[in-house]
Amino acid sequence: MSRRVLFAAGLIISAAMIRVLPHPHNFAPLGAMGLFGAAYFRRSWGLLIPFIALFLSDLVLNNVVYAAYYPSFKLFSSGWSYLSFAAVFVVGFLFFQKGISVLKVGGASLTASVVFFLVSNFSTFFETTLYAKTFAGLTACYAAGLPFFQNTLVSDLFFSAVMFGAYEWVTGKSKVQLHF
Repeated sequence: MSRRVLFAAGLIISAAMIRVLPHPHNFAPLGAMGLFGAAYFRRSWGLLIPFIALFLSDLVLNNVVYAAYYPSFKLFSSGWSYLSFAAVFVVGFLFFQKGISVLKVGGASLTASVVFFLVSNFSTFFETTLYAKTFAGLTACYAAGLPFFQNTLVSDLFFSAVMFGAYEWVTGKSKVQLHF
């Protein structure tokens, strides 16, 4: 493997490890991990490396950090999370087909946040008894999720900027000049 591939994989693994640290609700590098994998790896590796990192960080979260909430070892968490992660990967693949730019990273990050919001809140509506299974119940579920959307949006933008920026800077690929 080339140094660039190893560095990119290291960024994804580092982002996954950040998930297990204390953080505000919905302020996590999930969207950035999916987008970054789509941008810098071939399709199979771009999906596989972030998914493995997500799975391993879920194992730690579910069986160490949140172990009190589960009666026994939890191998797999919500399939909806993995579905939204795959959808974010597709967003990244579509956005970065013809190259990577600051505007594309920003647009992909915003889109990733919306995708995660729509999927995760739909899963709450669909799988729980918190909301009536009506259009009004779905609307109420999305409205209840709005306070968390801000952190998702900010974290996707922040972690995408860090991951994409670090990769471009360290590998010397960036054409963006920063003058102070």
